[in-house]
Amino acid sequence: MEQSKLDRINFLARKSRTQGLTDSEKAEQTELRNEYRKSVVQNLTSQLENTYIVDEKGNKRKVKKSGEKH
Repeated sequence: MEQSKLDRINFLARKSRTQGLTDSEKAEQTELRNEYRKSVVQNLTSQLENTYIVDEKGNKRKVKKSGEKH
């Protein structure tokens, strides 16, 4: 996510606490927050797809999604 969008999220959060937001600013804030959440989930998913667990014998196995069969 671009730094300018993160700055805007932070600005709207500060303004919300001090002055309140207009309806259009609330909608913008919701949209930006959803975009941020999606970005975080994508980054975490990508990181977990490249994660391996090593047991005490040195065997490596890939981390699987919840519900996946071995």
